Amino acid sequence: MCVWVAAGVLALVCDSVIAAEPVRNVLVLYGAGRLLQANIEADRGLRLALRNSPERPIAVFDEFLDLPRFGGPDYTRIVASYLREKYASNPPDVIVAGSDDAFAFLLRRRAQFFPGTPLVHEGVPAWFLRSMAPLPGDVIGVPVEYDFAATMAQALHWHPQARHVVLVTGAAAQDRAWEARLRSEALQFEARASIEFLAGLPDDAVLKRLGELGPDSVVFTPGYWQDGDGRNFTPRSSVAAIAVASKAPVYGPYSTFIGTGAVGGFMTDFEAMGRQAGETVNALLDRAAPASLALPRAMPMALKVDWRQVRRWGIAEAAIPGDAVVQFREDSLWQAHRGELTAAALVFLIQAALIAALVFERRRRRLAELATNRHRAEFAHASRLAVAGELTASIAHEINQPLGAILANADTAELLLESGADRLDDLRRIVADIRRDDLRAAEIIRRLRALLSKQQAEHQAFDLNVAVRDMESLLRPEVKRRGMALELRLAPCALTLVGDRIQIQQVLINLVLNAMDAMAAMSEPRRTVVVATQRSVGRIGVTVRDRGTGIAAEDLPKIFDSFFSTKRAGMGLGLAIARTLVEARGGHIRAENGTNQGAVFHVEWPAAAAADMEASGLA
Repeated sequence: MCVWVAAGVLALVCDSVIAAEPVRNVLVLYGAGRLLQANIEADRGLRLALRNSPERPIAVFDEFLDLPRFGGPDYTRIVASYLREKYASNPPDVIVAGSDDAFAFLLRRRAQFFPGTPLVHEGVPAWFLRSMAPLPGDVIGVPVEYDFAATMAQALHWHPQARHVVLVTGAAAQDRAWEARLRSEALQFEARASIEFLAGLPDDAVLKRLGELGPDSVVFTPGYWQDGDGRNFTPRSSVAAIAVASKAPVYGPYSTFIGTGAVGGFMTDFEAMGRQAGETVNALLDRAAPASLALPRAMPMALKVDWRQVRRWGIAEAAIPGDAVVQFREDSLWQAHRGELTAAALVFLIQAALIAALVFERRRRRLAELATNRHRAEFAHASRLAVAGELTASIAHEINQPLGAILANADTAELLLESGADRLDDLRRIVADIRRDDLRAAEIIRRLRALLSKQQAEHQAFDLNVAVRDMESLLRPEVKRRGMALELRLAPCALTLVGDRIQIQQVLINLVLNAMDAMAAMSEPRRTVVVATQRSVGRIGVTVRDRGTGIAAEDLPKIFDSFFSTKRAGMGLGLAIARTLVEARGGHIRAENGTNQGAVFHVEWPAAAAADMEASGLA
């Protein structure tokens, strides 16, 4: 059994090895050095485009001729021999030429070491390809059109005051090739501006001349590889130095110049060149015939500008075409932080909506509170009227006493006057008695009016002991009429409350009347209501205690509910209103049965603060 399993596994492994795709090799040859910015960008585009997968693995090899720092027949022969020996055992399936000089090198030497290998060119100017025609059928690629004239025309359009065009090139073979192109294309601008060439000069001389230019000049340059003293540069590094030294705006044909200080120009993106070459290589690795590939006639070109240089040289933003590629633009606050600003705006709107909702809800609650307070005041007033009705007989008797005394004294005074006797002292005493009885009646009416008046609730500091004494004076006739006793046990010090004195008195009157109702059937020794005031930490209170039958246990939780009453004819509003009035001032009321007999009602409020006492003059 194990032998069969091992044989099966071995067969599967062998089949996998046989079915595996061989690695496809791609050799990329660049004309300049490894660190040339154009090579870096083109290589990035190429590798992004290549489809490397387990079904078709790809190995990419990079080589660099490092021109023009090295050159000549001996050097090219050594490089050709090096490439032939290096890749003899691992030949490429496709070769990519990354520049015109690399393309020329491969076109001459390919048959010696890579015969029959397809060659793809990238970044090679169209005019250079035309100079080497006809090309073999397995040599394909998309040429680049460098339109020097379009860039110079754009520069003159943006700088209408310019009457002088300076063209800068170097001394290397590649530089001289660009110089020939420039001399040919600059002819069309001679009627518009004078043309000055700085070609093959030492770098110092070039920079000195550029520093002497005035505002009537523009500079165009493809950069240079070598100056007149034989010193080597890269086009990008030479343009960076030119842009620093020049007193006139600098334009060029390469996208790698953006960021060096050049304004811009009509350019083709090097990364796009690499991507196009990568797609072409993919097709060849998929075994497509070179002649069958429908490639673009030329790489797309666009006007690219550095926004910082646009601002520096005063170019109007409206003069920049809409399809231009603008780099290093300083985004507006909205452009730079659109997401954050949108989120902040949404948060602001949500907060505004919440605040509006809260304000509306607060106003609605305030109106509801005002309505509740108004209804509470109306109920309290109605309750006081009911109490007044209950006390009518006692109040009438209490008022009738001083009125009767006044009448009797008046009759006595009249008799004394009619007798003609000289009893002036007796008359004075009678008048004093009349005044005293009148004041007594007036005080009873004042207290009754205060109890019955319908007015806004006050918020003032007062002494609870004084309120209890006034309550006792008001109820004294009713207590006497019912044959009961009202005992006051007041704290020895002032107990300052902040609230409505009349409402507090109403609470006390309700509690005392309920206590007397509870003792109506009791014998005379038990017909006493005790009202005591006391102080605790931060709070003051009053206790109303009776010696009646107490409260049934099942009724205690409901004793303060509206419309609940243990009386046969009661409406159940007295204690509910009392609780409302107490709690409206931050107080608390509770009921319990006494230890031995009767019921006890405890009422507590926060003691008045020092500021309230000072405001009311009680401090």
